[in-house]
Amino acid sequence: MSKPLILVTNDDGIVAPGIRALVEVAIQFGEVVVVAPDSPQSGKGHAITIHDPLRLKHVRVFPGVEAWECSGTPVDCVKLAKHVVLKDRKIDLCLSGINHGSNASINIIYSGTLSAAMEASLEGVKSIGLSLLDYSFEADFEPGKPWISRIIRYALNNNFPHGKLLNVNIPKGSVSSIKGIRVCRQANARWVEEFMEGRDPNNQPYYWLTGKFINEDHATDTDVWALENGYISVVPSMHDLTDYAAVESMRDLNQRLT
Repeated sequence: MSKPLILVTNDDGIVAPGIRALVEVAIQFGEVVVVAPDSPQSGKGHAITIHDPLRLKHVRVFPGVEAWECSGTPVDCVKLAKHVVLKDRKIDLCLSGINHGSNASINIIYSGTLSAAMEASLEGVKSIGLSLLDYSFEADFEPGKPWISRIIRYALNNNFPHGKLLNVNIPKGSVSSIKGIRVCRQANARWVEEFMEGRDPNNQPYYWLTGKFINEDHATDTDVWALENGYISVVPSMHDLTDYAAVESMRDLNQRLT
């Protein structure tokens, strides 16, 4: 039997330590092809490039692994992987990450890491976005590797019952500090944002986004709870944003032209 074809991408850029760690795990399971941004793209969400040409460059970054750097966004990388780099080939799994920093709760909306995985899921490809709760460039990805292997093996051997996307977050810590995996829901949390104002050398104002993360959901079945209690959180996610309860409650707004 042929090996599974695994696409690996990220939003921190093709030379980020996180993607290297992910490739090292992924090559145990199949043929790996990397298509990733040529520069950091954090916070790009599901942005695509439509007003500028996209460029692909074959690079030698990972020993024995075909790799391409892309001038566009994480979602651009997945689109080019499917339609150009891997044209006419079936992708068995898309892995995006390992992101430097949390993508739990509302962060999934802004995340380039999860948007790349979601783009693959829109194309019918089973996909996993992976993040480590450590923003440092020197972050230690080793403790999470055995658990990532378990999740990849599960994804290759099982059909996801509804959507085709898993949002995986790994707590920072040692091997012994990770208690296990919790399949859970996205917490109801949000960012309270502020903008710091400054002045450039020409005395023109500029603004720098800051803020703090507020968790308003203290239930024990959420990704935030799992991470705070030493578990890897796995949230099965979908791209359907319909509020189905609201559809039912707003039936009285339906009108016909008379």
